Amino acid sequence: MEQLSVLILDDEKRLCDELEEFLKRKNFLVHTATHPSTAFHILEKEQIDIMVLDIKLPEMSGLEVLKKVKNDYNQIEVIMISGHGDMQSVIEAMRTGATDYFQKPFRLADIEHAIHRTERFVTLSRQLQHYDKSISLLTKRLYESSGAPMIGESNVIKEVMRMMEKVARSEQTSVLVTGESGTGKELVAHGIHLLSNRKTRLFHAVNCSAITDSLFESEFFGHKKGSFTGAVDDRAGWFEIANGGTLFLDEIGDMPVGQQAKLLRALEERMISRVGTHQKIAFDVRVIAASNHDLEKMAENKTFRDDLFHRLSTFMINLPPLRQRKDDIPLLINYFLNYFAGRMKIKTPKLSREAVQKILEYNFPGNIRELRNLIERAVILSEDGLITTREIPLNNHSSDSGEVIQLKSFDLEESEKLLIKKALEKCKGNKSQAAQLLNITWQSLSRKLIKYGIK
Repeated sequence: MEQLSVLILDDEKRLCDELEEFLKRKNFLVHTATHPSTAFHILEKEQIDIMVLDIKLPEMSGLEVLKKVKNDYNQIEVIMISGHGDMQSVIEAMRTGATDYFQKPFRLADIEHAIHRTERFVTLSRQLQHYDKSISLLTKRLYESSGAPMIGESNVIKEVMRMMEKVARSEQTSVLVTGESGTGKELVAHGIHLLSNRKTRLFHAVNCSAITDSLFESEFFGHKKGSFTGAVDDRAGWFEIANGGTLFLDEIGDMPVGQQAKLLRALEERMISRVGTHQKIAFDVRVIAASNHDLEKMAENKTFRDDLFHRLSTFMINLPPLRQRKDDIPLLINYFLNYFAGRMKIKTPKLSREAVQKILEYNFPGNIRELRNLIERAVILSEDGLITTREIPLNNHSSDSGEVIQLKSFDLEESEKLLIKKALEKCKGNKSQAAQLLNITWQSLSRKLIKYGIK
């Protein structure tokens, strides 16, 4: 990533100079201040990523500085240091948003490791800032139209957006959107509609799994007054209602085979007749269908009409599950936090580092819908503007890599030995990288290798 910018605020000039010299050798951009007023002057002029902050200061306390920094520059990560073992101050600092704490005297290398641990969250913050600046036209249109933007900067979601833009130009082409439940298939369909020349006409969504056989023709094709019991007036069907626009057929895989035949005939003829009349009505509708089933396999098994599958799947877009686009999770979290805080008319809460880590390690079988519900619940339960792991009820069964380490016993030393071996395997024997992965020093890892006889 880009060079990290660090601000050191400590009233001991000797310590500031020592830390500055050390961190500059490690390729950090370093600023120093011995008074809060000087530090705030630097913050106004420079972009700071990480702040190393002493608790005991002239002019105002380090905790007061921390609160002001988190209020005015909330993207800055703060590492607290102190010459006093005041645990109450430590607890308050961590609650206010500090990411780490060290008591003097400390090793310079410990500060370096703490900065590297914090680096990931600085990267996420930069991604969010970049995303806010480069929000796409598609996202804006979706937000203005449906209140739900399409969020993502991962390669897989960018490819989905690219395909949406391509097919939007071909206004008659049928589109089939596939993907697991909760991945946002209707959002993709709505996005295609908004990117096309049909955007000024109606986008009409239909849940195919909820339509009974007796109501199918009436709902899709309309009916004439008196054509059946309950038909008290003339009524247009969905093809007429969406004429000139887009008809979205959600859960198309749940449509009974008998209904599929009637739908196929209408799509091929591009004509319908209302129930109770033989008059033909032409329609101009783009059909976008969606399913979380494998329609191709269903067609092979004769549970879905093969000819309807080919009619609907002229252009296919597959939406990846959230576990395959984890780079987008911080962006989604940020959006949902702001959305629900705004709806509840409260200040947007922050997530603790442990809470973010817990979310990133989870695989989300319910996809974006599950993440949305999770953040809504967390915002409701948050206290003092902070969301901790207590408000994130997830059972993490996998790591970022999808690998699960199976422990043979509850023996602590055996478990540690296995974890070290896994880290070395992952880093291809590089002890320095393995130590960073395990969140310990290189020297500590070397001692453990000797202890456990690991080569």
